[in-house]
Amino acid sequence: MVELGILFGVMIALAVFLIVTLLRRGSRATENADGLLIEQDRRLRAHHDRVSYNALSMDGTSPTQSDSHRRP
Repeated sequence: MVELGILFGVMIALAVFLIVTLLRRGSRATENADGLLIEQDRRLRAHHDRVSYNALSMDGTSPTQSDSHRRP
């Protein structure tokens, strides 16, 4: 029974530690903007890829048309 209490005590202490760590991290300012710049670049590349490789730009058809209407 004592072992079970120790186990739950350790788990609760770990949960409190993680909660405090995450709450402190959220209120802290970012020291550099490298991560934000990387994320912005990836978002812009994904947008460019979605525009460049959609069905209309690749085969000239919309994705709702059946295969019989596609150009050979």
